[in-house]
Amino acid sequence: MPYLIIIKCGQQCGFKKTIVPNTKLIRSDPCIIHTSKGQSFGYVVKNPTEIEKNSTVKESCKLLRKAAPNDIKQHEENKELENKALQISKEKAAQRKLPMKLVQVKYTFDRSRATFYFTAEGRIDFRELVKDLAYELRVRIEMKQIGVRDEAKLLGGYGCCGQPLCCASFLENFEPVSIRMAKVQNLTLDPSKISGVCGRLMCCLGYEYSTYEEKRKRLPKLGEKVLLDGEKGKIKSIDILKEIIRVELSGSRIVETTADKITRKDKKKT
Repeated sequence: MPYLIIIKCGQQCGFKKTIVPNTKLIRSDPCIIHTSKGQSFGYVVKNPTEIEKNSTVKESCKLLRKAAPNDIKQHEENKELENKALQISKEKAAQRKLPMKLVQVKYTFDRSRATFYFTAEGRIDFRELVKDLAYELRVRIEMKQIGVRDEAKLLGGYGCCGQPLCCASFLENFEPVSIRMAKVQNLTLDPSKISGVCGRLMCCLGYEYSTYEEKRKRLPKLGEKVLLDGEKGKIKSIDILKEIIRVELSGSRIVETTADKITRKDKKKT
């Protein structure tokens, strides 16, 4: 039975998949992989899982080996080279007055290529910068413009929940996130409270949306007139996850209840 291994790979700013016939790798094991960009150092993000032989899962890298002590040493040396290269690139970009923000540099494991990630408002003519860096660093240079969400994924950090950023932890792809996804959770539409460290709407709103939508269909709407134990009332608030409904009855009395105990207008008892 083949195994699927998911590896967090710094070089390509994301997660890579490989399939092997058998493995002794476990979560957090360091390894060396080969991708379309060359060799890269990465970590197994979760224990390998068995898959069917005819699985449609597609590989995005090849596992070369579990990282040995000398591989880990080289990885640490590469990180030092990346820090130096980033500083040099910032200086060179400033000298050429390029309106760009250099975010991070990633070397391939074998140091055959260095990828420079940057953000910018528009298109940047970085051809002369590439020549400067190639001359200074003596390595093949690749420039890659990224968005603010990619920047957060690349640099990592912690969200307002206190947990590591979803994009840097497990999300493989960015999906569109809309303000409607915040509204369905009855969240305050304050940008500072529904935006991530990247300044865009939080990714978690997207993958939580389907759960809230499914639950909301079984619940009444805010302001809807209902009957509770034969007494007329109006829905004041709803806790969608707990499915607890607060109904305002006569005399401004607020009563907490559940959907199965109310009768909705023109609908059967739910």
